[in-house]
Amino acid sequence: MFEDIQFTYNTQEEELIMPEYGRNVQNLVKYCKSIPDPQYRQAVAEGIVEIMQIMTPYNKNVEEHRKKMWHHLFRIANYEIEVVPPGGYMPTPDADKVKPEPIEYPSSLDRNRHYGAYVSAMVKKAMELEDPAKKEAFAVVIGSYMKLAFKNWNKEHYVSDELIKEDLLHMSKGTLVIPNEAVLDINTGFTRHQRIKPSNFQKNKGGKFNKNRNKNKPRRIY
Repeated sequence: MFEDIQFTYNTQEEELIMPEYGRNVQNLVKYCKSIPDPQYRQAVAEGIVEIMQIMTPYNKNVEEHRKKMWHHLFRIANYEIEVVPPGGYMPTPDADKVKPEPIEYPSSLDRNRHYGAYVSAMVKKAMELEDPAKKEAFAVVIGSYMKLAFKNWNKEHYVSDELIKEDLLHMSKGTLVIPNEAVLDINTGFTRHQRIKPSNFQKNKGGKFNKNRNKNKPRRIY
């Protein structure tokens, strides 16, 4: 009874060029290629693009998405179909062969690369400065950021200002020197004598700052 039934499996069918559209769309494109009448072939191709848009409804009103559907139509047809997409844009096989440019990786190993590319860029910028005062101030800012980056990536290890200063000196080939009295702090970047915490100072009636003005004031107990 079942001896005359012939089953067709997908493994026996033609390979799908774009599986996301299914075999029916590929068969429609194949049929469209065989139509001899140019006008009718163009109308069928436009109908196939409409079906493809229904299958991918996102951004269906965007012209770029419709252009993409025409490109997929040509790809399914192996670019061997004589139809004209809207706007005269003709998809080519070279568009599918476009490859991104290779990413350049540093060829040499740098012992200070853990600070990141931004630090290296800032060091190069600071080395180009001619004003010694600006170069020194920029060096302090860079050193403060280097200390912050080091602490973020090495929370278990203590980092000293001397280590950061040596690394910056090495990275700048001896051109960026941080003063010995400078304290590397990302919040200020000032020297030890320039650091002022406004919370510890309040103005008195004469307009001058008075440190710990409320030192003897009774503390409120909650």
